[in-house]
Amino acid sequence: MPVPAPDHPAYPVGLRLAGRRVVVLGGGTVAQRRLPALLAAGADVRLIAPEVTPSVQAMAEAGELRWEPRGYRPGDLADAWYALIATDDPAVNAAASAEAETARVWCVRSDDAEAATAWTPATGRSEGVTVAVLTGRDPRRSAAVRDAVVEGLRDGTLTAPRHRGRAPGVALVGGGPGDPDLITVRGRRLLAEADVVIADRLGPRELLDELPPHVEVIDAAKIPYGRAMAQEAINNALIEHAKAGRSVVRLKGGDPYVFGRGMEEVQALTEAGIPVTVVPGISSAISVPSAAGIPVTHRGVAHEFTVVSGHVAPDSPGSLVDWPALAGLRGTLVLLMAVERIGAIAGTLIRHGRSADTPVAVVQEGTMAAQRRVDATLATVAGRIAEAEIRPPAVIVIGDVVAVGHGRTTGEEVR
Repeated sequence: MPVPAPDHPAYPVGLRLAGRRVVVLGGGTVAQRRLPALLAAGADVRLIAPEVTPSVQAMAEAGELRWEPRGYRPGDLADAWYALIATDDPAVNAAASAEAETARVWCVRSDDAEAATAWTPATGRSEGVTVAVLTGRDPRRSAAVRDAVVEGLRDGTLTAPRHRGRAPGVALVGGGPGDPDLITVRGRRLLAEADVVIADRLGPRELLDELPPHVEVIDAAKIPYGRAMAQEAINNALIEHAKAGRSVVRLKGGDPYVFGRGMEEVQALTEAGIPVTVVPGISSAISVPSAAGIPVTHRGVAHEFTVVSGHVAPDSPGSLVDWPALAGLRGTLVLLMAVERIGAIAGTLIRHGRSADTPVAVVQEGTMAAQRRVDATLATVAGRIAEAEIRPPAVIVIGDVVAVGHGRTTGEEVR
């Protein structure tokens, strides 16, 4: 059968290779790139090559494929469904290609695409969607189109709603510290597929404006000393919408399990029989100091960091924090929700042995356009916060790492 003329378009098709024999000739870098996708498809791979790259050898030693360390022989393509010919010998490639043609085995040739009966598309995957792009003789263009489509699917800018097998449930999505670019790609994709979004004030608010008009957005903002939606009401709303068959995203700031009451919501949903997925987020405890030029650990300065909630005063009976023990640590201390009580916290740390000269940085609206940083010491931090009129949300970093970084980021810096 003659090979189709190269100007004819290829006919796209998805091959189901699970359990079916695929023969790969050559164990170089081409095979190394192509093998993972074949193995992921469940193919029964038979690799024939005198030598292979270390990565390919590792696949063989792990039992992922069968390697025969020799050259090609006529008959090697018997019983194959698909063949990849990628040796560095044009004569061998031509002979194997001729055998494939006779045996009616679809064959890819790395050295001569026009002589092949099949072409390998530029492929990418995102949550069950496989994208395959062919642009004839321009593989770089294929890769560029593939990358654009896959990135759009992952970050939610290209929507591909599920119409079959879409199960209702709840996804607890950590939205990161506030900058919409810092949500995870999975979180953004789930947000794009949601029917209902129940959002906290500290989540990436700008992403809500990108949602389609049919998406119901429920404000679960917990503004300090202002109106608040009780946790029980949030739990009930999640359950109600999920039981109505909707796909619900609970959009939270930072990470759902870092002072976010995420486990309380998971427990309530589980008890109600609602499927729930937790998508981790970038915690403000690490990302906000980083955005302000502060590493929470640094070689020779701090080999540990501790994250503490400061929403309860140190001398309160309801405090679960061992402040005397924290005062004795040498590492970095990161305080969340502590702006209103920093005076009492600083005084307690000093009283139990932490130096009053310990550097402190307060970062308000971290990662956002309004970000600003105030530098102080444990002895002066309460006064500096009052002077600068710092308001929540803000992250407070205590320790020598504050003085390490000299880079500054966008936003006003107050000294």
